[in-house]
Amino acid sequence: MENETVIRLSIFLGLFALLATLEALAPRRVRSQSRSRRWLTNWGITIANTLTLRLMAFALPLLAVGAALDAQAQGWGLFNAVDWPIWLEIVIAVLVLDFAIWLQHLITHKVPLLWRLHRVHHADVDMDVTTAIRFHPVEIALSMVLKIGLVYLMGPAGIAVIIFEILLNGTAMFNHANIRLPLWLDAMVRRVLVTPDMHRVHHSVHRDEHDSNYGFALSIWDRIFGTYIAQPAAGHDDMQVGLEWQDDRPSRFGWSITLPFARK
Repeated sequence: MENETVIRLSIFLGLFALLATLEALAPRRVRSQSRSRRWLTNWGITIANTLTLRLMAFALPLLAVGAALDAQAQGWGLFNAVDWPIWLEIVIAVLVLDFAIWLQHLITHKVPLLWRLHRVHHADVDMDVTTAIRFHPVEIALSMVLKIGLVYLMGPAGIAVIIFEILLNGTAMFNHANIRLPLWLDAMVRRVLVTPDMHRVHHSVHRDEHDSNYGFALSIWDRIFGTYIAQPAAGHDDMQVGLEWQDDRPSRFGWSITLPFARK
């Protein structure tokens, strides 16, 4: 769609700058590592992810938004077989795609091979806005394949996929950000969206806590399926973030990229 990339990139960079500024002005937790070194690694991983998706575009010319346009042109998918209003189509598409990402996230914690990839994200010993973009390129590629498949099955309008992608990226940066929300505001927001305090529980070193709160955007799935934990046992100031066996190595790009292939 015309200017889609520019619009999405502008929103992404604007939200990133806003959240990074709020982190600097009012951090929720004290950092344990140098921000500059972590950010260099996390942005390096993001660049690797972007290159991976570019390479995928050669083999799969139609990524998520392109798949929606192609499905519409071919008449494929549920929404192309019914005559529902566009607003209903968008709502259903966002709910289905968000649930799929929630389920994918849960599965990555349960399947050992997928967990080896996903632990690159969990290895970050400090949580901030850049943690939201710290995913191994292979995991990003698998997630894109899942989204493409769902888009072809549903056949939503391209605008529905764009709205979902913006929502997913924006809320992921928000709920990974090292910002302090007033308790009353956190309680209100988490009724619908995942908040930083809610998602931080998921990044605990303790298995029972990081096997909870899988949501990235909507908080409803964890409540529905009984995987919701309101607060970490040690409290947000004293809880340990990351993996139990790690040290300062997650701040290194090479170590992070090769972590899925390590013995640990």
